[in-house]
Amino acid sequence: MGVTANVVGKLEELPSASSIAIKTGVNSYFDVLRAIVDVFPARHDLYVFYVSSTIPSKNIENLFNLLGIESNRVFFVDTISHLMKESTEFSDRFLYIESPTMLEYIMLKIEYLVRKYTDKKAVVILDSVNSMSIYNGSKIMSEFLHILVTSLRSWDAYMIILSMKEQNTSEIDAMLNMVCDDIYDVEEVE
Repeated sequence: MGVTANVVGKLEELPSASSIAIKTGVNSYFDVLRAIVDVFPARHDLYVFYVSSTIPSKNIENLFNLLGIESNRVFFVDTISHLMKESTEFSDRFLYIESPTMLEYIMLKIEYLVRKYTDKKAVVILDSVNSMSIYNGSKIMSEFLHILVTSLRSWDAYMIILSMKEQNTSEIDAMLNMVCDDIYDVEEVE
């Protein structure tokens, strides 16, 4: 089985309103994205609310197009474009926040999307906890993730937190162990 199939298989084991951390390396990152943005949401007819704190949302959407990933069900909460002086597209699918330090605004934007799109369940993806941790201390990040995961449970939404293995620290691991129902360590492809 490939990385995408393995990740989808792991997600299939979870009940809705679950939170999972997916630890991946650079070599498996695109396969993991395909699993969490395309295959799993399509199987369950889910919206995808994608919090980007590493790569600007337009670049991620372009990447999805290159990979053949259907992105019409994906809504972005972009925390990085403003800092990188990237051009922004103003539409209902792209919501911008000035900085990854504005955690309350991230929660408000996600809540806005969950309340607005009630015809389907959702999966919320945080890409990545490592980038968010650069801008926020571990205590505030733990509090943010705890509140976010708890609020998403009330909306019966899945929460996927991506963590890049190459950037992991013991603090990040402890944080993920505290807030996630499960942690999946993706086996690297060569």
